[in-house]
Amino acid sequence: MSTAKVLVIGSGPAGYTAGIYAGRANLAPIIYEGNQPGGQLTQTTEIENFPGYPEGVGGMEMMDQLRKQAERFGAEVRPRNIESIDLSKRPFVAIDDHGEEVVANTVIISTGASAKYLGIPDEIKYQGMGVSACAVCDGFFYRKKDVAVVGGGDTACEEALYLSSLCNKVYLIVRKPFLRASDVMRKRVANTPNIEILFECNVTGLFGDEVVEGAHVVRAAGTDQEDHFDIKIDGFFLGIGHNPNTAFLNGQLVLDDQGYIKVKGDTTETSVEGVFAAGDVADPRYRQAIVAAGSGAKAALDAEHFLTEKSEL
Repeated sequence: MSTAKVLVIGSGPAGYTAGIYAGRANLAPIIYEGNQPGGQLTQTTEIENFPGYPEGVGGMEMMDQLRKQAERFGAEVRPRNIESIDLSKRPFVAIDDHGEEVVANTVIISTGASAKYLGIPDEIKYQGMGVSACAVCDGFFYRKKDVAVVGGGDTACEEALYLSSLCNKVYLIVRKPFLRASDVMRKRVANTPNIEILFECNVTGLFGDEVVEGAHVVRAAGTDQEDHFDIKIDGFFLGIGHNPNTAFLNGQLVLDDQGYIKVKGDTTETSVEGVFAAGDVADPRYRQAIVAAGSGAKAALDAEHFLTEKSEL
């Protein structure tokens, strides 16, 4: 059994930054990195929009630097996963995938949100080599090129509109004969000349030697008007939403209607006293590394303040 004043569940910019701040406050945090140490950014080949890296930095490299910085200030980083946690009373008791118990005075949840994928094998094959789930993160690499966005809701339309300001052409691939997006988003897409909407279409595969060079598309699948064709693209963006990684909580925290952890006002406080949330798991709007890192710092400061109020420091 381990004990911790601060248990950080999840890594990435939010978890590691929480570890840095908690470590510098002499709280000796324990960080559980989860199934994907470093989070989604480890799948990004180049990050150009994080302050302090004028020449850009690889996702794996940046996460490694954040991890080492957290360890420098006394954080214990464990490459394991928390399987379950009891938030019904303090101190909280978590059980990891080795069967070890961790008893914690406070908990910071930074487990992120996983992008929804179509389920075709090529999405994995070309991940980081043309396949992306974040236009703001990766769109710059496709300036003056042709790309495709999959989805018909507000998220997909926002991605397509953002990319339209950078790219030569944007295909918006929609499986239904209409857009589910709000009226204002539908109008914006319709009035953007370099966005072409492909209604009643599904992507069946991607192709390219080492990077994405095109997509196989089928229109009106299963009907007498079924039509197969290819489009030439350099980038393939998923715009079908994200799933917050909260299943292990078993409904112990209040979530919003999309499944993200709800926090109180401008803080990182959750519905359970002593439990804080940081990063994409509590952020359905921005989902950016710099925002996640900032919220990780806030969570550590909130945890420190909480422990001080409880006279546990």
